[in-house]
Amino acid sequence: MKLKMGDMLKELREKSRKRKQLLAQTLGVSGVEELRQVLGTSTEVTKTKKNKAEENGDEASDKNERSEFDELVYRDSSTFLKGTQSSNPHNDYCQHFVDTGQRPQNFIRDVGLADRFEEYPKLRELIKLKDELIAQTATPPMYLKCDLTSYDLKNLNCKFDVILIEPPLEEYQRTMGATNLQFWPWDQIMNLDIGEVAAQRSFVFLWCGSSEGLDMGRVCLRKWGFRRCEDICWIRTNIKNPGHSKNLEAKAVFQRTKEHCLMGIKGTVRRSTDGDFIHANVDIDLIISEETEYGSLEKPVEIFHIIEHFCLGRRRLHIFGRDSTIRPGWLTLGPELTNSNFNADLYCGYFNANNLTTGCTERIEALRPKSPPPKGKGSSGGRGRGTFTRGRGRGR
Repeated sequence: MKLKMGDMLKELREKSRKRKQLLAQTLGVSGVEELRQVLGTSTEVTKTKKNKAEENGDEASDKNERSEFDELVYRDSSTFLKGTQSSNPHNDYCQHFVDTGQRPQNFIRDVGLADRFEEYPKLRELIKLKDELIAQTATPPMYLKCDLTSYDLKNLNCKFDVILIEPPLEEYQRTMGATNLQFWPWDQIMNLDIGEVAAQRSFVFLWCGSSEGLDMGRVCLRKWGFRRCEDICWIRTNIKNPGHSKNLEAKAVFQRTKEHCLMGIKGTVRRSTDGDFIHANVDIDLIISEETEYGSLEKPVEIFHIIEHFCLGRRRLHIFGRDSTIRPGWLTLGPELTNSNFNADLYCGYFNANNLTTGCTERIEALRPKSPPPKGKGSSGGRGRGTFTRGRGRGR
């Protein structure tokens, strides 16, 4: 038994020595002593343990050496951001977040719209061409200041291909310090008559926070006649203002640094055959951008890019918009707007049976990602790979 213990201790010491050598080589220092200085570690051992080691011989020396290793106090985890292998328990981004308040997502590269596609020239060209076509076919921005608790959406006198809903959730008051707003409970949001202004085939995008909204948002989609088909996630960075969350949810297990936007579909839309209405797989279901100031409810502008790249329909409605979200090609509604220019007849006059979509150029069609054809051509079941289906659909 003693022989086995001795062999195990030798093996552990050898592994520890190799780890230290590897770490020293990675950090560009000459040896273990210099490594301790770089890491700011303390290797002091109490006199009591030294005396005990001398009295008890080799076995106590082994224990003392292990105690010395255990007593290394790591004061800073910034050294370990390269993911090097070491015995240091701080060798991860989560621990770095605990130490510094810098979230792990802060270190993901090339997340901005400007530099995201630098290494993908065809995708960069596709995005550029689509943005130009969207700008050319966009209607002038229209906006209507109204009280959504009493306004009848039927008065818009139009059906919409895309509806973006950005409700002032009660959750924001608890977690983001938002004030001076009329916050909406989910029962009230559910009573919005979204189904009445949605076209026969259309999409809804609902910002639902990161707690109870994940369940209640799905209930809203079902009530409005939509099927959930995607979940877009906004990962919030805090590069400019590192720190820990000021307000924590009472039932939260982790600090929440993300927010969800549920996507629902109405009608039947097939990725492989309905290229006149949707272009799937152009964008991903993830947004990584800087968190807004404490108390602000602004959402990333990238959600507009994702919607416009995906759905070619020109009739776009933004509910609970603000002056900062007024955008060409969109009709914006909300009580936070400071002015109105909406005219129902003028707005409807922008559309006719021949220009309900942005259209598509030959070059865009050649560049855009294609979906495989559905299994069993000509089948009317609509259950092929190219179809948005009920429940946990995987089409984008």
